[in-house]
Amino acid sequence: MDNSGGIRFENEYWKDYPLTEHDLAIDAHDLAVQRTGGEIQGVSVVEEKRENAKITRIEVLNEQGAQAIGKAVGKYITIESEGLKGQNRLVHDELSEILSQELVSLIDFDRVRPHPNLEPTIFVVGLGNWNATADALGPQVLNHLMVTRHLYQEAPPELRKGLRPVCALSPGVLGLTGVQTAEIIKGVVEQVRPDLIIAIDSLAAHHTGRLANTIQLSNTGISPGSGIGKVRMAINQETMKIPVIAIGVPTVVHAITIVNNAMEEMLKGEIFSKVERERFRHIQEDEKKRMVGNILGPFMGNLVVSPKGVDELILNVGRIIAGGINIALHPDITPENISLYL
Repeated sequence: MDNSGGIRFENEYWKDYPLTEHDLAIDAHDLAVQRTGGEIQGVSVVEEKRENAKITRIEVLNEQGAQAIGKAVGKYITIESEGLKGQNRLVHDELSEILSQELVSLIDFDRVRPHPNLEPTIFVVGLGNWNATADALGPQVLNHLMVTRHLYQEAPPELRKGLRPVCALSPGVLGLTGVQTAEIIKGVVEQVRPDLIIAIDSLAAHHTGRLANTIQLSNTGISPGSGIGKVRMAINQETMKIPVIAIGVPTVVHAITIVNNAMEEMLKGEIFSKVERERFRHIQEDEKKRMVGNILGPFMGNLVVSPKGVDELILNVGRIIAGGINIALHPDITPENISLYL
């Protein structure tokens, strides 16, 4: 036992899990606001409410803002909707349209165009493990994606109007291939020479309220496995030498996160004094993780939980994201006719 009376496990797995690092920029911003008690310098936040969705646009303007919330300089867009969990196809189509509009706002097609008379080639990457349902979002999106590069190259100019060359790949994960995902993508980029990458991946929620009801888009790329504490080569403009747009949905949550969220909710109640609440909030990160780790034990602490019906959720969200990408990339595809292409 240590001096605090808690059990010290030989395998201190909890040290590898970051309670304060977040896949979602909106979570990172909320935590920074709680910590500082006010606005974050170098970070711009704009919210918009729609009938079936809430859109939060966060822009990290400089290095000061990046250090404050732990996110790279760039734009982060969050679409929150309980409709992601439902079966209403009209709501799904609306969410596809919203996603397409936000995706277009992140892409400067004129800038990525290789020549004034040529459309840019877009490389869509479905990250994740197709053998693990909660991690199969990326491959599922590709099932509904309109892939056109091979047709575009052979079609006469008059038939190319309204379309852009799109290619796609689901590279699997390191455990399946023995090759880092970023290495596979970089090899394809060097051969195919696309002008833009769109990477889709499942994320880990760092608050249970964000689980399975949030889509995040960003123009800063993605680091596969970061949500579960894995260090992998990033997929971003620096590593790929072309712009990278990332799209992700939180489909799993750590048991440690659930316990931590429960402890924070308890502290909001009247059974704890203001002094006790403040003392807990100022506990050092390592100590807080150790406390939560001791509660769960060495086996439950590594547990990653997915919501009930995650298989149906992945199917629905995969279709929503694919629809949004199809509308954004191909001018002739509209919200009205998108169902013909899915």
